[in-house]
Amino acid sequence: MGEDTETTTDPRNLRVSDEEREHVVAVLQKAIGRGMIDLDEFTERTDIALAARTRGELNAVLVDIPGLMNRELGAPPPTVSSDRRLVLSAKYSSLVRNGRWLVPPEIVVQNKYGSTKLDFSDAQVPSPTVHIDLDCKWGSIEVVIPEQASVDLNAITEIKYGSLEDKTGSDGRPGTPRLVFSGRVHGGSLTIRHPRRGLFS
Repeated sequence: MGEDTETTTDPRNLRVSDEEREHVVAVLQKAIGRGMIDLDEFTERTDIALAARTRGELNAVLVDIPGLMNRELGAPPPTVSSDRRLVLSAKYSSLVRNGRWLVPPEIVVQNKYGSTKLDFSDAQVPSPTVHIDLDCKWGSIEVVIPEQASVDLNAITEIKYGSLEDKTGSDGRPGTPRLVFSGRVHGGSLTIRHPRRGLFS
């Protein structure tokens, strides 16, 4: 019984160091610089971060800031059952996949009270079709697709107390890669958009 307890320790309960706290404060400084939080929020979150004892407490100040997650303290590492299937789990935390990441033909997104961002802009996508199965409960999922890509949303079985917004208008159109979504969004949001084109792009 002692061994089972040890192997199932929640990563959010692990202790954090001063260096990790300072890293999160640096992330918050980036957020205030980008206008994501104001000075009062920065002060409040910094106080929480510096007083945090566990990963769960530390991540709480970052969970609603997209794209600025603390990679070292984020959600548990993704589990890969094979080179064809990737399971991403964001529970009470923020999870981001961007840059030149390798995209398998199947992705499972498990999101509970967290935020997930999948950015396919610079991703390596060997397969012309990628199946993305969603299990989102009271969380947010943001998907960024290249201009030449398309989505298929027909297999999403349930959107309850939540929202789905396809800003690309590519649902049902031809495009490569083709991202086929399935699953459900309960009390959360799914947003699909193209990369932002602006001063800082």
